[in-house]
Amino acid sequence: MILVSGASGNVGRCVVRQLMAADEPVRVLTRDPSTARFPVGVEVVGGDLTDPASLAGAFDGITHMFFFTPANGGVAAVQAAAAGGVHRVVVLSSAATQKADPRINPIAARHDAVEKAVQAAGLSWTFLRPDSFAANVLAWAPSIRSEGVVRAAYGRSLRNPIHEQDVAAVATVALLQSGHEGKAYMLTGPVALTQIDQVEAIGVAIGRAVRFEEWSRQQAFDDMTRRMPAEVAERLLDYAAKSVGHAPAVTSVVEDITGRPARAFSEWAQDHAADFG
Repeated sequence: MILVSGASGNVGRCVVRQLMAADEPVRVLTRDPSTARFPVGVEVVGGDLTDPASLAGAFDGITHMFFFTPANGGVAAVQAAAAGGVHRVVVLSSAATQKADPRINPIAARHDAVEKAVQAAGLSWTFLRPDSFAANVLAWAPSIRSEGVVRAAYGRSLRNPIHEQDVAAVATVALLQSGHEGKAYMLTGPVALTQIDQVEAIGVAIGRAVRFEEWSRQQAFDDMTRRMPAEVAERLLDYAAKSVGHAPAVTSVVEDITGRPARAFSEWAQDHAADFG
């Protein structure tokens, strides 16, 4: 029996579907089972990774787990999983753990703490470290639907966006097949694209023009801090500024592990065309 945490998220949903397609028994962990919507045959249990006391019974009969690192906490949940009998875990971590200093970067710190906890607990592990999720651009959906425009700073900053289906495909292989124990995989899409390139691909997917409007750093900062802490906004803008004209690394991990090339951003945009209206 495989336990999937974060099963209502972009990657977790795909992991559940792919495990079911492989005829594997799946249990999902969710904070509110009464509102959970999963395919028939999926066992649903209540629990919160940030509240280890809520996890009693969640690990009964579980040997393998897909671990979604929560925004707050997670270390105690790793310890609870080990105590509950889990011995194999695939962790959805972040490339920030190898690209940033966890002493000063909160995203790197959160994922680094969970990775270290998994190792300290003696679990058999695989760490998945996606760099840039294609799904991050869903933040553009409201302005695309209402105005056909994306407003952001550093339009020529480069990303290596990965489809959530590809992250899930690597996770599924790592859960079901041997040979991935003790491995940390940096996951990326197949090519680096500018933000402007991504906007154009979305326009093609939805069948109408979408315009990119270049904002100043201050304009972008003021907008971003309505949704996130100022420190996080500053770091994201710093990253965007540094990646103008400097393409991030692109890896072949998806193809190496799954046997098929990573999906292009244009395919992700087609899959999510309805989100952009």
